[in-house]
Amino acid sequence: MSSNSIKIFAGNSHIELARLVAKRIGNELSRVTVLKYSNKETSVNIGESVRDEDVFVIQSGCGEINDNIMELLIMINACKTASARRVTAVIPCFPYARQDKKDKSRAPISAKLIANMITVAGADHVITIDLHASQIQGFFNVPVDNLYCEPAMLSYIKIHIPDWKNSIIVSPDAGGAKRATSIADRLNLDFALIHKERKKANEVSRMVLVGDVNGKIAILVDDMADTCGTLKMAAETLIDNGAIKVYAIVAHGILSGGAIDVINDSYLEKLVVTNTVPHDDKKHICSKLDTIDISSTLAEAIRRNHNGESVSLLFHDDDTPE
Repeated sequence: MSSNSIKIFAGNSHIELARLVAKRIGNELSRVTVLKYSNKETSVNIGESVRDEDVFVIQSGCGEINDNIMELLIMINACKTASARRVTAVIPCFPYARQDKKDKSRAPISAKLIANMITVAGADHVITIDLHASQIQGFFNVPVDNLYCEPAMLSYIKIHIPDWKNSIIVSPDAGGAKRATSIADRLNLDFALIHKERKKANEVSRMVLVGDVNGKIAILVDDMADTCGTLKMAAETLIDNGAIKVYAIVAHGILSGGAIDVINDSYLEKLVVTNTVPHDDKKHICSKLDTIDISSTLAEAIRRNHNGESVSLLFHDDDTPE
């Protein structure tokens, strides 16, 4: 007989995070076998009954992204066709999030395509963290909970950055200004902005600082660190303008290509990322890399969804700067 209990399944993209989430909820990960045939097709076998249960499939958009997307879609569909009461896709780092608009002729809006695929596969609900653009929630025809790293970032700044009251929050581009000003307001700190001019995608040609960082600790805040070229140039710009130290706090540490070499060669004191993307192997070769664990946020969101409680209360934190 069904108990309508929480069943948590994990794909291969970030099993460690899924284990942490399950542990915080007080569950074991449910049994699933995900493998590839010799012709590279993905095979999924759900190892226990999900009939009339509340299923959560955890899969992050990282690593072999396209294979991981197929794993997620097949797992959702397998649970749906096995009569799960509800299937929730938990996607800590949403794939293709930067392809969210038609910014030039014939450009695809791939984030919308991913949203359609997840919905058609059978997802009844989506939980994600710090979407690159909040409007992506509108690509779905099912409810989306876009969780925020901001409370965890505030806590990190207060605990781990010495003399944080002499800091200034800096957005490395105009797109992240809202996120940075929100953190600056919560900490009662000043805010600065860096305007970057691009020659082509992923290549910044020049940076212009708007604001006064002289004699202050600069804290760069962004949603994503990919090749880290922007953060390196931003750190140089801030040091050239009189900043004492430069920290960077980022929601998703994708760290692709030669990102680790770029970080090691930069003026950054620390690059702080959440564990939406696995990077333990990179910490061994980069002493500047630090991690914020967001498994507690995901676990609480899952628990509240299951019990029909408000998720927004997770972020109604009235703490004032200490």
